[in-house]
Amino acid sequence: MAKFTRVFGIPKLPVHLTRGLRFRLTLSYVLFFTVLLVVIGLFFRKTLQSQMEGSVRDALEEEWGEAKGYLKIENQRPIWIADETDPEEAYIVSRIKHVFLITDANGVALDYDDTYESIGLDPAPEITKVIHGDPQITVRSDKTGTPYMIKAGRVPDDRGRPYFFAIGRSLGPAHKTVSDLTRTYFFMLPVMIALTGLLGWALAGRAIRPVNLVSQTARDITGSNLSMQIPLRNAGDELDQLIDSFNRMTARLSQSFEQTRRFSTDVSHELRTPLTAIRGQLEVALFTAETPEQYREAMINALEDVEKLSSIVRALLLLSQAESGQLALQKTPLELGDVAADLVDQFQIPAEEKNVKLTADLVHDLVIPADRTQIERLLSNLLSNAVKYTPSGGSVKVRVSIADQPGWVQLVIEDTGMGIPAENLPHIFDRFYRVRNASAAAQPGLGLGLSFVAWIVEVHGGRIEVTSTVGAGTRFTILLPRGAEPAEEVHVEGAAESTLK
Repeated sequence: MAKFTRVFGIPKLPVHLTRGLRFRLTLSYVLFFTVLLVVIGLFFRKTLQSQMEGSVRDALEEEWGEAKGYLKIENQRPIWIADETDPEEAYIVSRIKHVFLITDANGVALDYDDTYESIGLDPAPEITKVIHGDPQITVRSDKTGTPYMIKAGRVPDDRGRPYFFAIGRSLGPAHKTVSDLTRTYFFMLPVMIALTGLLGWALAGRAIRPVNLVSQTARDITGSNLSMQIPLRNAGDELDQLIDSFNRMTARLSQSFEQTRRFSTDVSHELRTPLTAIRGQLEVALFTAETPEQYREAMINALEDVEKLSSIVRALLLLSQAESGQLALQKTPLELGDVAADLVDQFQIPAEEKNVKLTADLVHDLVIPADRTQIERLLSNLLSNAVKYTPSGGSVKVRVSIADQPGWVQLVIEDTGMGIPAENLPHIFDRFYRVRNASAAAQPGLGLGLSFVAWIVEVHGGRIEVTSTVGAGTRFTILLPRGAEPAEEVHVEGAAESTLK
């Protein structure tokens, strides 16, 4: 038995724009890393300067403690007590006396060195403030601009009277180290930025490579090779989603182009036949008719073909409006069993004329939200085909029942007709498509009925399956949701599954 399942269901930028995108990405990388490297450089410069000044401060504190052990003030005269024969003590004292100042409480200098003098002797108010307060550390510069860290405090003489004492250490080497490292860092910064630019250019090129593939494929696509696909990278990222969307788009375009081509061919064929017949009949009447009866017969035949043309145009217009969304549905609660019963009654006469037994097995009180006109058109098309293609002595049966899965209603139209070959099943819902065999060709029709059926099932959120056996018959199974929204997808045993979406 043959089965059929029907499923309804960035353009590439120009080269200069793609390069522009790569350039902008690279520029973004460069700007980001430039700001980052500058911030890192300034941060480490500040950190290094703080550490260097901290080292000088620690050394100054150490010398301050040592100075108190070597400095004595007797009779208002500072005396440095150190063993001159001990090189270490001599070095310590000379280091302390490198930058120092000793004054009395009134600010009169008792001893100082040339370096401190170049920095500037402390004024009397500052000296008084230090003597009566806690030791303080300040940073001052000499005449050449070299900074010095100065610690000042009070020291008592042999009688306990306070004196002003200050020592200092140069910050020049520390600042020079910081400046040299900062200069070296920012001198190397352009090199690092250039390397960042090269790396960013390479990364940007790698990042937009899938976009380039999409662009190249879009340029290569023509009406004859719409099936071109871009291989996925299997990275699962946004670019893979872009490629997958592009591939789906080309697949849809390919299907649309194929349907348009087939539609154009079928329309041309369907319209050419009656037009040719009309022309032939009128020409025969023009050149050979001699009596009014002959003219009348020619006009009647021509009008029949004109009516066929009108039917084709009306059907095409209606189908076009339906598929473009211009045909609005008027959904109301619809009792499917009652509608099926009415249509079965209407087709009893044509069925009896062909000696076809038409029966119905209907479960009532199955209400669905549907457009009555369209559901009647669906049933009418399917019943018309079933009766038309069922030979004398055959049967057609209509069943309406609750589907096995909750939320669905099942409509089945089954006949014992000639059946549909397996190779024709995939195309039976296409416009103007008719089965290519002698028995089917002998039956009149436009080949548009099942296109309407497919659309009606789709807009109602339903599903349709077709099974057929040549010489034994065909069965259409339609599932329609009972609720206001489409129910869950279900599978009907014994038939291939189709989702009209």
